[in-house]
Formats: sequence, structure tokens, C-alpha cells
Amino acid sequence: MIGKQAAGERLMKMADKDKGKTFRELGYFASLGISVALSIVIGLALGYWLDTVFDTKPVLLLVGLGFGIAAGFSNIIRAGKKAERY
Repeated sequence: MIGKQAAGERLMKMADKDKGKTFRELGYFASLGISVALSIVIGLALGYWLDTVFDTKPVLLLVGLGFGIAAGFSNIIRAGKKAERY
């Protein structure tokens, strides 16, 4: 009887450990959308600021947008590679 109880307790501890890992992964992938949006906004803001400094409207704004989109896709690809490991 004691052996079954100890085995059950070990099984519950393993389940709790897996649950923590699952929530950690869920948090990472949930933050992916914010990360993509933020990288695009930062690229746009930097491009806009550089446009005002160098008076090249809208060239650097579009370049900043391109870099922001590229950074966003880079985050998505990195997350996809991380998901393949699990």
C-alpha cells in the first residue's frame, strides 16, 4: 500500500512539473504577437525619426518599416524552430 502511494505522489510531482513547462511555453508563444508588433512599430518610429532628421520623407520610413517587418519574421522563425524542439 505504501509503495502505491509513493508511486502516485511521484506521478503527481511529474505532472506538476510538466504543467509548469507547458505554461512557460504558452507564455513564450503568446508574447510572440506582441514581439512582432513591437518590432514593426520600432522600425516605423526609427524610420520616421530619421526622415525628419535627414528630410528624406518617406524613404527612410519605408526602410524602417522593412527592417521592422524583417525583425518580426525573424522572431516568428525563431519561435518556430523552438517549437520544433518540443
